[in-house]
Amino acid sequence: MPDRMMSSAPRPEPEQAVSPGVRDPGDDTGHGHREDGQVGILVIGYLLVSLLVLTVVLAVTAVYIEHKKLLSAADGAALAAADDYSIDIGTVGGTTTPRPTLRDAGVEESAEGYLAATGAGTRFETLSIDPATGAPDGRTARVVLTAVVRPPIVNVLVPDGIPIVAQANARAAHPVTGGGRTPPCRGLGCVQLQDGRQDRHAPG
Repeated sequence: MPDRMMSSAPRPEPEQAVSPGVRDPGDDTGHGHREDGQVGILVIGYLLVSLLVLTVVLAVTAVYIEHKKLLSAADGAALAAADDYSIDIGTVGGTTTPRPTLRDAGVEESAEGYLAATGAGTRFETLSIDPATGAPDGRTARVVLTAVVRPPIVNVLVPDGIPIVAQANARAAHPVTGGGRTPPCRGLGCVQLQDGRQDRHAPG
């Protein structure tokens, strides 16, 4: 009787041996590590691309802002140079009329004076007046300024900086013959005529 009971008891199945080179199908540890490594590489790649885009945006923004500032300085210098004209008497259609005249040396000198008075040299690095500055037609003051911008981060890659150029033109106009809206008559030598014209004469 005891022998029959012992024979009916379930026998444990022998364990299957796993070869060293064969991975157990139920073990997902290695697969999970590989996925974590791939995700980490993707995250690092996205971060590098984002930093590169941010660096380019910062550099472009810095160059754009500095160019706008340089253009504003060139505008002011051109206006100052256009106001510093001399009067030449010319004949147009048989009528003798005074005409404002600009010269290259005078435009450059006026531009230098304006930049020095406004302290533009302290706001821009390597600020200079380009040789193209002058009066190409004798009545238009052309001011060309050059400077160097050093954007953040990118400055390491471009140690010499990024050069920028700004050009501004201003036309000299005499109050009487310049055309357009005539400015109000001021000063001792100014006389407002009845028909709206203005005349200047030496005070008696």
